[in-house]
Amino acid sequence: MSAQTPGVRTAFEGEVQSIELARILPTKQISPTTRASRKFRQIAVSIREIGLIEPLVVSRQGANGFLLLDGHVRREALLASGLPEAPCLIATDDEAFTYNKRISRLATVQEHRMILKAIERGVPEERIARALDVDISRIRERRKLLDGIAPEVTDLLKDRQCPLATFRILKKMKPLRQIEVAELMVAMNTFSSAYAKALLAATPKAQLIDASKPVTKALSPEQTARMEAELERLQREIRSVEASYGPDHLNLVIARGYIAALLRNGAVQRHLERHHPEILAEFRRIAKDASIANAADDDA
Repeated sequence: MSAQTPGVRTAFEGEVQSIELARILPTKQISPTTRASRKFRQIAVSIREIGLIEPLVVSRQGANGFLLLDGHVRREALLASGLPEAPCLIATDDEAFTYNKRISRLATVQEHRMILKAIERGVPEERIARALDVDISRIRERRKLLDGIAPEVTDLLKDRQCPLATFRILKKMKPLRQIEVAELMVAMNTFSSAYAKALLAATPKAQLIDASKPVTKALSPEQTARMEAELERLQREIRSVEASYGPDHLNLVIARGYIAALLRNGAVQRHLERHHPEILAEFRRIAKDASIANAADDDA
């Protein structure tokens, strides 16, 4: 392991450690509803079949104790399975919010690639299905998730959590239309199958894989035409916003900096207080707006 960069504090201790569950104090209780849920059952079955994949995240509390930051459902499933200990990552920060804010859950495309990799390494589909507590048909569907999906769409959705039904709907469209729909879903940050169905309903027949099949029985040709026109308008607006975002944001950051500099001038402040108090209040609000400064830092 390479030496730590001076001035940079690592988020975790160097190694995963096996810790007795009795020494780990949870920060919340798991409800009976959660214990009876399908997700809890999937985790329990996965632990039984292949062990715990994602370690618990804890921080040190006192001489021998630990505080659980992430993994309450996994800890409960381990206890229900009668296991005495679990592999743990030991965080150097004891704030659960900080950890959970930074964590990224597994995306649908990433899950597809993990399943493919497991199959390539010789893991039978039946065992993967048992580990995930799903029917084997679901594993086969996830294995073929990207069949018929344009590579550009895969790249757009690679870090997103999309229902399998959304990919089924995308496969009914031709590649260029798939890309348009994926861009709209990303722009709206909505990946539900209901939204994908609405976009499918607004898709011209020429952009469908099988134009002979009716997309929906609920829309008349007039309604479909209106949806298509609205969709084209929305796409034009999105492209317009994307084109102007950079210059607009730069101007906003410069304006904020100029206002902040004005407010540091005592004479200007006194003049505004005496003659334009409402403008001064607005200038102060703009100068203190952290979202503008943070956005500038993110773009750096």
